[in-house]
Amino acid sequence: MTRRRALIGLAILLAVVGLGELGRGAWIHVKARLAQHLLQRAWARTVRGVDRARPWPWADTWPVARLRVPAHGVDLIVLSGVSGRTLAFGPGHAPDSAAPGTPGTAIVTGHRDTHFRFLERVKPGDEVLVELPGGRPTRLTVEATSVVDSRTAVIRSEDRAAGLILMTCYPFDAVVPGGPLRYVVTARSGGG
Repeated sequence: MTRRRALIGLAILLAVVGLGELGRGAWIHVKARLAQHLLQRAWARTVRGVDRARPWPWADTWPVARLRVPAHGVDLIVLSGVSGRTLAFGPGHAPDSAAPGTPGTAIVTGHRDTHFRFLERVKPGDEVLVELPGGRPTRLTVEATSVVDSRTAVIRSEDRAAGLILMTCYPFDAVVPGGPLRYVVTARSGGG
């Protein structure tokens, strides 16, 4: 009887641990969706002229652009910065790159398992809309997708037309996060 009790106890313990891990994994997606709701509100304040409208009082980031990819039902608020804390809530704009939708190449990164999961379905010809506060959306077209090694890849800025690099970790189904490979989507405006 004690062996049976031990097995039942072990089964209950494993079930509790499993449910806890499942909940932890689900929390990442819930947090990402909730953050986008709060970011939409901060974006509305940004569009009305509030400088660095933080989505919550302790936030160390703020909306800088709105990114839409109609073919994939994507409507995201892009945040300032690319720290891990920022990317936990939404895609981030690399501050040393051009502003999205302006001449030069803007770099926007996001997590492969939340906000930028859709990138694996993006293909050349897809339309990308980028909106800055107070401006009309800039229409860009996806030119290429590629996988690069982050240890050796160089992204060049072209000043002729607005360009956009959307980047995330690769492969999309990796068990262990990180690694040197990045999936890169390149989009360009037609006015070059």
